[in-house]
Amino acid sequence: MPEGDTVWNTAQLLHRALAGQLLVSSDFRVSQLATANLAGWTVRESASRGKHLLLRLTAPDPADRPRTLHSHLRMDGAWRTFGVSDRWAAKPAHTIRVVLRTSEAVAVGYHLHELALVRTEDEATLVGHLGPDLLGPDWDPDAAVRRLRREPDRPIGGALVDQRNLAGIGNVYKSETLFLRGVSPWQPVGEVADLLALVVLGQRLLASNRGRWSQVTTGSTRRGEQHYVYERTGQPCRRCGTPIRRDRNRDQLGDRVTYWCPSCQPGTAPPG
Repeated sequence: MPEGDTVWNTAQLLHRALAGQLLVSSDFRVSQLATANLAGWTVRESASRGKHLLLRLTAPDPADRPRTLHSHLRMDGAWRTFGVSDRWAAKPAHTIRVVLRTSEAVAVGYHLHELALVRTEDEATLVGHLGPDLLGPDWDPDAAVRRLRREPDRPIGGALVDQRNLAGIGNVYKSETLFLRGVSPWQPVGEVADLLALVVLGQRLLASNRGRWSQVTTGSTRRGEQHYVYERTGQPCRRCGTPIRRDRNRDQLGDRVTYWCPSCQPGTAPPG
Protein backbone atom coordinates (compact mmCIF):
# COMPACT_ATOMS: atom_id res chain seq x y z
CA MET A 1 0.00 0.00 0.00
CA PRO A 2 1.41 3.42 -0.91
CA GLU A 3 2.56 5.32 2.16
CA GLY A 4 2.21 8.99 3.00
CA ASP A 5 5.26 10.10 1.05
CA THR A 6 4.09 8.36 -2.15
CA VAL A 7 0.66 9.97 -1.85
CA TRP A 8 2.29 13.36 -1.17
CA ASN A 9 4.42 12.93 -4.30
CA THR A 10 1.33 12.01 -6.32
CA ALA A 11 -0.46 15.13 -5.10
CA GLN A 12 2.49 17.25 -6.23
CA LEU A 13 2.51 15.52 -9.62
CA LEU A 14 -1.16 16.36 -10.16
CA HIS A 15 -0.69 19.90 -8.88
CA ARG A 16 2.11 20.61 -11.35
CA ALA A 17 0.09 19.21 -14.25
CA LEU A 18 -3.35 20.64 -13.48
CA ALA A 19 -3.32 23.51 -10.98
CA GLY A 20 -4.74 26.74 -12.38
CA GLN A 21 -6.06 25.04 -15.50
CA LEU A 22 -9.58 24.72 -16.84
CA LEU A 23 -10.90 21.21 -17.32
CA VAL A 24 -12.14 20.77 -20.88
CA SER A 25 -13.59 17.33 -20.19
CA SER A 26 -13.93 14.64 -17.56
CA ASP A 27 -14.65 10.95 -17.99
CA PHE A 28 -15.66 9.00 -14.89
CA ARG A 29 -15.79 5.23 -15.25
CA VAL A 30 -17.33 4.36 -11.91
CA SER A 31 -21.04 3.96 -11.36
CA GLN A 32 -21.39 6.51 -8.56
CA LEU A 33 -19.94 9.29 -10.73
CA ALA A 34 -21.05 8.13 -14.16
CA THR A 35 -23.09 11.29 -14.80
CA ALA A 36 -20.65 13.77 -13.23
CA ASN A 37 -19.30 16.42 -15.61
CA LEU A 38 -16.44 18.69 -14.54
CA ALA A 39 -15.95 20.43 -17.90
CA GLY A 40 -15.55 24.13 -17.24
CA TRP A 41 -14.33 23.68 -13.68
CA THR A 42 -10.87 24.97 -12.70
CA VAL A 43 -8.36 22.94 -10.72
CA ARG A 44 -7.38 25.10 -7.75
CA GLU A 45 -4.94 22.70 -6.11
CA SER A 46 -4.02 19.10 -5.48
CA ALA A 47 -3.27 18.10 -1.90
CA SER A 48 -2.80 15.01 0.22
CA ARG A 49 -4.12 14.15 3.65
CA GLY A 50 -2.31 11.09 4.96
CA LYS A 51 -2.99 8.48 2.28
CA HIS A 52 -5.92 10.39 0.74
CA LEU A 53 -5.74 12.59 -2.37
CA LEU A 54 -7.82 15.76 -2.62
CA LEU A 55 -8.19 17.55 -5.96
CA ARG A 56 -9.90 20.86 -5.21
CA LEU A 57 -11.95 22.58 -7.90
CA THR A 58 -13.76 25.87 -8.43
CA ALA A 59 -16.95 26.10 -10.48
CA PRO A 60 -17.47 28.11 -13.67
CA ASP A 61 -20.36 29.84 -11.91
CA PRO A 62 -19.06 31.76 -8.85
CA ALA A 63 -22.37 31.03 -7.14
CA ASP A 64 -21.58 27.31 -7.11
CA ARG A 65 -19.63 25.97 -4.16
CA PRO A 66 -16.14 24.53 -4.67
CA ARG A 67 -15.86 20.77 -5.04
CA THR A 68 -13.22 18.22 -4.10
CA LEU A 69 -12.48 15.05 -6.04
CA HIS A 70 -11.32 12.56 -3.41
CA SER A 71 -9.45 9.34 -4.15
CA HIS A 72 -7.52 6.69 -2.26
CA LEU A 73 -4.77 4.59 -3.86
CA ARG A 74 -4.92 1.58 -1.50
CA MET A 75 -2.73 -1.26 -2.80
CA ASP A 76 -2.84 -0.77 -6.56
CA GLY A 77 -4.14 2.72 -7.32
CA ALA A 78 -2.17 5.35 -9.23
CA TRP A 79 -2.49 8.67 -11.00
CA ARG A 80 -0.47 9.37 -14.16
CA THR A 81 -0.17 12.60 -16.12
CA PHE A 82 0.49 13.02 -19.84
CA GLY A 83 0.83 15.73 -22.44
CA VAL A 84 -2.23 16.22 -24.63
CA SER A 85 -0.43 14.64 -27.61
CA ASP A 86 1.05 11.74 -25.64
CA ARG A 87 -0.20 8.21 -26.18
CA TRP A 88 -1.50 6.49 -23.07
CA ALA A 89 -3.61 3.45 -22.34
CA ALA A 90 -4.27 0.72 -19.84
CA LYS A 91 -4.32 -3.02 -20.28
CA PRO A 92 -6.97 -4.00 -19.48
CA ALA A 93 -8.80 -0.74 -20.15
CA HIS A 94 -11.26 -1.28 -17.28
CA THR A 95 -8.54 -0.36 -14.78
CA ILE A 96 -9.06 3.30 -15.71
CA ARG A 97 -11.41 5.01 -13.26
CA VAL A 98 -11.25 8.65 -14.35
CA VAL A 99 -9.74 10.83 -17.09
CA LEU A 100 -9.38 14.60 -16.64
CA ARG A 101 -8.33 16.78 -19.58
CA THR A 102 -7.12 20.35 -19.82
CA SER A 103 -5.74 22.16 -22.87
CA GLU A 104 -2.23 21.25 -21.70
CA ALA A 105 -2.41 17.92 -19.88
CA VAL A 106 -4.29 14.68 -19.28
CA ALA A 107 -4.55 13.07 -15.84
CA VAL A 108 -5.57 9.42 -15.68
CA GLY A 109 -6.54 7.59 -12.51
CA TYR A 110 -5.96 3.83 -12.47
CA HIS A 111 -7.43 1.40 -9.94
CA LEU A 112 -8.58 4.27 -7.73
CA HIS A 113 -10.62 3.49 -4.64
CA GLU A 114 -13.15 5.46 -2.61
CA LEU A 115 -13.57 7.88 -5.52
CA ALA A 116 -15.99 10.63 -4.48
CA LEU A 117 -16.96 14.16 -5.45
CA VAL A 118 -18.00 16.32 -2.50
CA ARG A 119 -18.27 19.95 -1.57
CA THR A 120 -14.86 21.14 -0.42
CA GLU A 121 -16.43 22.32 2.82
CA ASP A 122 -17.49 18.71 3.44
CA GLU A 123 -14.03 17.13 3.10
CA ALA A 124 -14.10 16.33 6.80
CA THR A 125 -16.75 13.68 6.14
CA LEU A 126 -14.04 11.75 4.26
CA VAL A 127 -10.81 12.61 6.09
CA GLY A 128 -11.89 14.21 9.35
CA HIS A 129 -11.29 10.99 11.29
CA LEU A 130 -7.58 11.01 10.48
CA GLY A 131 -4.89 11.85 12.99
CA PRO A 132 -2.27 14.54 12.37
CA ASP A 133 -0.67 14.20 8.94
CA LEU A 134 3.06 13.45 9.15
CA LEU A 135 3.63 15.48 5.96
CA GLY A 136 0.92 18.06 6.43
CA PRO A 137 0.67 21.52 7.99
CA ASP A 138 -1.30 20.03 10.88
CA TRP A 139 1.54 17.74 11.98
CA ASP A 140 1.68 17.72 15.77
CA PRO A 141 3.77 14.98 17.39
CA ASP A 142 2.26 15.62 20.82
CA ALA A 143 -1.24 15.14 19.41
CA ALA A 144 -0.11 11.89 17.75
CA VAL A 145 1.24 10.64 21.08
CA ARG A 146 -2.01 11.49 22.85
CA ARG A 147 -3.97 9.51 20.28
CA LEU A 148 -1.64 6.53 20.56
CA ARG A 149 -1.99 6.50 24.35
CA ARG A 150 -5.76 6.13 24.16
CA GLU A 151 -5.19 2.36 23.75
CA PRO A 152 -2.24 1.53 26.03
CA ASP A 153 -2.67 -2.24 25.67
CA ARG A 154 -2.61 -2.21 21.88
CA PRO A 155 0.57 -3.46 20.12
CA ILE A 156 2.55 -0.46 18.90
CA GLY A 157 2.86 -1.89 15.37
CA GLY A 158 -0.90 -1.90 14.88
CA ALA A 159 -1.31 1.49 16.55
CA LEU A 160 1.22 3.15 14.24
CA VAL A 161 -0.57 2.10 11.05
CA ASP A 162 -3.97 3.12 12.41
CA GLN A 163 -4.56 6.31 10.46
CA ARG A 164 -6.80 7.65 13.23
CA ASN A 165 -3.68 8.05 15.38
CA LEU A 166 -1.33 9.57 12.82
CA ALA A 167 -1.81 9.72 9.09
CA GLY A 168 0.73 8.44 6.61
CA ILE A 169 2.60 5.47 8.12
CA GLY A 170 2.32 2.07 6.46
CA ASN A 171 4.25 -1.19 6.59
CA VAL A 172 7.57 0.25 5.41
CA TYR A 173 7.86 3.08 7.92
CA LYS A 174 6.26 1.07 10.70
CA SER A 175 8.87 -1.67 10.40
CA GLU A 176 11.81 0.68 9.86
CA THR A 177 10.91 3.14 12.62
CA LEU A 178 10.40 0.41 15.21
CA PHE A 179 13.71 -1.20 14.25
CA LEU A 180 15.62 2.04 14.56
CA ARG A 181 14.09 2.66 18.00
CA GLY A 182 14.70 -0.95 19.13
CA VAL A 183 11.01 -1.54 19.86
CA SER A 184 9.19 -4.82 19.26
CA PRO A 185 6.12 -4.36 17.00
CA TRP A 186 4.11 -6.30 19.61
CA GLN A 187 5.15 -4.12 22.56
CA PRO A 188 2.03 -2.58 24.16
CA VAL A 189 1.79 1.15 23.52
CA GLY A 190 1.79 1.84 27.25
CA GLU A 191 5.15 0.09 27.65
CA VAL A 192 7.00 1.98 24.91
CA ALA A 193 9.58 4.11 26.69
CA ASP A 194 9.56 7.20 24.46
CA LEU A 195 6.56 7.48 22.18
CA LEU A 196 7.41 11.05 21.26
CA ALA A 197 10.84 10.09 19.93
CA LEU A 198 9.20 7.26 17.99
CA VAL A 199 6.69 9.44 16.13
CA VAL A 200 9.27 12.19 15.55
CA LEU A 201 11.56 9.65 13.90
CA GLY A 202 8.70 8.28 11.78
CA GLN A 203 7.90 11.77 10.52
CA ARG A 204 11.55 12.45 9.75
CA LEU A 205 11.83 9.25 7.69
CA LEU A 206 8.75 10.08 5.62
CA ALA A 207 9.83 13.69 5.11
CA SER A 208 13.28 12.60 3.90
CA ASN A 209 11.66 10.77 0.97
CA ARG A 210 9.47 13.57 -0.32
CA GLY A 211 10.23 14.25 -3.95
CA ARG A 212 11.41 10.74 -4.85
CA TRP A 213 9.45 7.60 -5.57
CA SER A 214 11.78 5.17 -3.77
CA GLN A 215 11.65 4.85 0.00
CA VAL A 216 15.05 4.94 1.65
CA THR A 217 15.66 4.66 5.38
CA THR A 218 19.32 3.62 5.51
CA GLY A 219 20.71 6.54 3.55
CA SER A 220 21.76 4.32 0.62
CA THR A 221 19.75 4.41 -2.60
CA ARG A 222 21.50 1.33 -4.01
CA ARG A 223 19.23 -1.59 -4.81
CA GLY A 224 19.00 -3.95 -1.83
CA GLU A 225 20.47 -1.42 0.58
CA GLN A 226 17.54 0.96 1.06
CA HIS A 227 16.02 -0.67 4.18
CA TYR A 228 17.11 -2.12 7.50
CA VAL A 229 14.43 -4.81 7.89
CA TYR A 230 11.59 -4.23 5.41
CA GLU A 231 11.40 -7.08 2.84
CA ARG A 232 14.68 -8.56 4.13
CA THR A 233 13.30 -11.83 5.54
CA GLY A 234 16.10 -14.24 6.42
CA GLN A 235 18.86 -11.77 5.59
CA PRO A 236 21.30 -10.74 8.33
CA CYS A 237 20.45 -7.71 10.42
CA ARG A 238 22.64 -4.79 9.40
CA ARG A 239 23.43 -4.21 13.09
CA CYS A 240 23.84 -7.61 14.71
CA GLY A 241 23.69 -10.24 11.95
CA THR A 242 20.59 -12.02 13.30
CA PRO A 243 18.26 -13.18 10.48
CA ILE A 244 15.39 -10.75 9.90
CA ARG A 245 11.99 -12.24 10.55
CA ARG A 246 8.62 -11.69 8.91
CA ASP A 247 5.17 -12.11 10.40
CA ARG A 248 1.62 -11.49 9.26
CA ASN A 249 -0.84 -11.33 12.11
CA ARG A 250 -4.38 -10.63 11.02
CA ASP A 251 -5.57 -9.54 14.44
CA GLN A 252 -3.04 -7.69 16.55
CA LEU A 253 -1.35 -5.69 13.79
CA GLY A 254 -4.35 -5.14 11.56
CA ASP A 255 -3.66 -7.72 8.81
CA ARG A 256 -0.25 -6.19 8.07
CA VAL A 257 3.07 -7.74 7.17
CA THR A 258 5.75 -6.90 9.73
CA TYR A 259 9.53 -7.25 9.55
CA TRP A 260 11.78 -7.08 12.59
CA CYS A 261 15.05 -8.22 14.16
CA PRO A 262 14.35 -10.37 17.24
CA SER A 263 17.73 -9.40 18.76
CA CYS A 264 17.64 -5.64 18.18
CA GLN A 265 13.93 -5.49 19.04
CA PRO A 266 13.63 -7.73 22.11
CA GLY A 267 10.65 -8.13 24.37
CA THR A 268 7.11 -8.94 23.35
CA ALA A 269 7.00 -11.50 20.54
CA PRO A 270 4.24 -12.30 18.03
CA PRO A 271 1.62 -14.85 19.09
CA GLY A 272 2.85 -18.39 18.49
